Amino acid sequence: MTRLTAVVRAVVPVVLLTVLAPGGAALAAQPASPDPALEQSIGADQPVAGEPAVLNAGHVDLGPRYVDDEWTLLIHDDAAEPVWRDPDRTVLQVSDAAVQTVPDDPAYGFLGVPAGTSVHVVPQIQDPQVVWLGWNTQDPQVMRTIDRGVTLELAGVDGPGEVTMYVQSGTFGEPQVLWRSTEPPGQPMWVEVNTHTHANWVFTAPGVYLVAVRVSADLISGERASVTRHLRFAVGDATSTDEALAARPGAVAEPQPAAEPDEASGAGGGGPRLVVGLVAVAAALAVALLVVVLRGRSVRRRVERERAAGSVS
Repeated sequence: MTRLTAVVRAVVPVVLLTVLAPGGAALAAQPASPDPALEQSIGADQPVAGEPAVLNAGHVDLGPRYVDDEWTLLIHDDAAEPVWRDPDRTVLQVSDAAVQTVPDDPAYGFLGVPAGTSVHVVPQIQDPQVVWLGWNTQDPQVMRTIDRGVTLELAGVDGPGEVTMYVQSGTFGEPQVLWRSTEPPGQPMWVEVNTHTHANWVFTAPGVYLVAVRVSADLISGERASVTRHLRFAVGDATSTDEALAARPGAVAEPQPAAEPDEASGAGGGGPRLVVGLVAVAAALAVALLVVVLRGRSVRRRVERERAAGSVS
């Protein structure tokens, strides 16, 4: 599937469809309507919490923020008193209340699992039993310093299954894929300044996931800001939130350049190891050929000496 570059417009005041309903039934299409939950503002004085946290319900946004004048990516939690949280000290718990069933509809083939498969879904429309994860670019200092907007990228996923994020709008709108863990890292998504929106996050298997997200922006100062952070998901009731909190990335989150021929395994046409092997074989053959030639010359000289001795006698 071709990777999509999505443009998310500023301040999205409509509910985008939830396609999969709790309990396994496919939800019928519903008209989009204004959603007061998407109308928010963020104060400059909202603190950054220091303690670890497990968020299993309520409204949560991923967003850029400055901490001590350093550009970073934090989690905005307003389930109670609004605070920002460090992704390294925060677990997003996706309970079994989030289990839904993939519809029998080719439009959802991008999920990569058969119709009828049970998956965990962080929904686009808020479900009070499930953590509601979106993103915003509404921190006051961010809005003052960025030039028009930011770029969000999926920088990598470690986990037992696949992760897909998509949106759907309107009564008959087609799903629009934003991120897929089966695609190469990157998949840039442009988000304008003062945006707040949500999407469907689909996890195909329970377990711990580390989802690396990069946020970059051109600043009005002419500088460029960029940082990559990991979201920690504990998917399924049986998954340990402590394990999710302690997890470390199994791979570098930054997108990697196209691989050179593999020096260690000889993959990709053989690489240097194969070249060395071929050189060694060629050298051995050359030595063997030299031995054969020298032996041939020695035998020929002996025969010639024996013939000369016979003619003299």
